[in-house]
Amino acid sequence: MGKIRLGQRAQALKQELREDFPLGRFIPSGLTLLGLCCGATAIRFAMLGNWHAAVAAVVLAAVFDLLDGRIARLFGVDSKFGAQLDSLADLVSFGIAPSVIVYTWTLYQAKGAGWAAVLVFCICCAIRLARFNVESEAHDPDEPAEPYFTGVPTPAAACLILLPMLLGFQFSDKLFSDPLLSAAMIALMSCLMVSRLPTPSLKNLRIPRWLRAPLVALAGVMIGAAIVWPWSTLTVALLLYLVSLPIAIASFNEIRRNRARENDL
Repeated sequence: MGKIRLGQRAQALKQELREDFPLGRFIPSGLTLLGLCCGATAIRFAMLGNWHAAVAAVVLAAVFDLLDGRIARLFGVDSKFGAQLDSLADLVSFGIAPSVIVYTWTLYQAKGAGWAAVLVFCICCAIRLARFNVESEAHDPDEPAEPYFTGVPTPAAACLILLPMLLGFQFSDKLFSDPLLSAAMIALMSCLMVSRLPTPSLKNLRIPRWLRAPLVALAGVMIGAAIVWPWSTLTVALLLYLVSLPIAIASFNEIRRNRARENDL
C-alpha cells in the first residue's frame, strides 16, 4: 500500500513539474544533443593533436549522458524518440570519438591493425546500444528494473580505453603510449560491452536516508578534487570501477542464482 502511495506521489510531482516548466520536455533532448556536440568536438581536437581537450570533451559528453535520462525521468518525459536519439549520440560520443582519439594518439603506429581495432570497438558499441534499446522496449514497466547493466555501458568503456592516455598525461612515460597497451584495452572493453556479464548500475540505486548526507559530502570532495586534479581524479575513479567489476559480477550472479532457486521452489 505504501509503495502505491509513493508511486502516486511521484506521478503527481512529475505532473506538477510538467505544468510549471512546460519547456522542461525539451531539456533532456537538448542535453543529449550537447553530448553529441561534445563527442564530435572531441574528434576535431584529436585531429589537431589537442589530446587534453579531446579527453575533456568525451568526459563532458559522459556528464551530459548521465543527466539527460535522469532529467527525462524527473519530468516524466522519457520517450522512445529520446531513447533512440540518446543511442545515436552515444555511438558518436562513446564509440567513434574515443576510438579515433586513441588511433590518432598511438594506434596509427600499428597502421591497418590499429584501424581494425578502432572498427571493432565501434561495431561492439553499436551492438551494445542496439541490444540495450531492444531489451528496454521488451521490458515490462510494471516489473522492477534489474539493479545492474548487461555488459559494460558505452560511456564507461569509452573512458576506460582512454585510461592509458590519462596515465600518460600524468607520468609522461612512453610505456603508456605503446599501441599494444591501447589495443589490448580496446579489445577488452569491446568484449565487455557485448558480453552478458552483469555490471554496476546506479540508475535504480536506492540510498538509505542516513547515508545521503555523507554521500553528498563525498560528492563535494570528489568534485573539488576533479577541479584541482582532473586527470588524477578521473584515473582513480576508472581504476576503482575496474576493480569493482569482478566484485559486482560475483554479487549479481549470486542474486540470479537465488532467484532461480526461488522460482524452482
